[in-house]
Amino acid sequence: MTTLGTASAAPGEVDTGRLTVGETRDGSPVGLPVAVVNGERDGKTLYMQAASDGNELNGVGVIREVFPKLDPAELAGEIRIVGIVNYHGFQIDSHRNPIDDTKLNRTYPGDSEGTSSERIAAATFDAARDADLILDLHQGSDSRMIHEARVRCGRRHRMHQRCLELAKVFGAGHILDQKGPDGQLARAGPDEGIPTIDPELGGTVGFDPESVAVGAEGVFNVLRHYEFVDGDTDLTPQTRASGFDQYGAPAGGLVDFTVDLGDRVKRGDTLFRVTDPFGQLKAEVTADSNGLFWRTRRLPQVATGEYVCSVGTDLDSY
Repeated sequence: MTTLGTASAAPGEVDTGRLTVGETRDGSPVGLPVAVVNGERDGKTLYMQAASDGNELNGVGVIREVFPKLDPAELAGEIRIVGIVNYHGFQIDSHRNPIDDTKLNRTYPGDSEGTSSERIAAATFDAARDADLILDLHQGSDSRMIHEARVRCGRRHRMHQRCLELAKVFGAGHILDQKGPDGQLARAGPDEGIPTIDPELGGTVGFDPESVAVGAEGVFNVLRHYEFVDGDTDLTPQTRASGFDQYGAPAGGLVDFTVDLGDRVKRGDTLFRVTDPFGQLKAEVTADSNGLFWRTRRLPQVATGEYVCSVGTDLDSY
């Protein structure tokens, strides 16, 4: 029997339920939606979660697409899912947890006696702590972004190669291989000896069907490769970046990009221009390094110094 919150499933069973992580201001319980799929055969354990950043919904779309297709009669091992981690942020379309004004994916492994975010992190990490693999589904918030899988443990970490393998198996097309900030699940998981990646599935407001499809296929790639289900995964080379150059606006106005997401750029190539409302040029920004056009803001209007775009650098193929 596998239990996650109120969801319990014996071998060959599926169940959904709620994982209590505290109470709202009126004393009502806060329960994260959870599911357990317990295969009829022995095998590995996959832990998967979405929306630790409350406005990143493509991961929720992936789980909504994947879960109905999971048949415990055809599964070896078990899958544990937390469908929405940042409960409070999700309710109001907020990236951060509004209860403690915290980016929840900076609080792992959490504290069961701590802040709201720390308690949620502790409860979800307890569900993941004995897993064999962890997928923490994200997107580029409400900016525009290529599909990527992030390896955040750092290249000197003992789990680096296994995390990198998981990222290649997921097969989003691109890998960011760069040590992440303290408190990320993709840092805490490898510290416990669990290969963990942070797929960033595009970026949009609401669901983006293309990004959801990429994420769903990535999950099934993992399930096939690690023998949860029968079938083969076609491993293809991924474009890997180990750094970012980020660009801000040198003047206020309206941005026009001169390259598209996923384009290769060379040092000195124009990335974007800033004009005033009458179309008169105020500034032009060029690439500092060779790389790949990785991420941009969604809306055209910018203030001086505001984030505009990123270029992935130090590229190779993995």
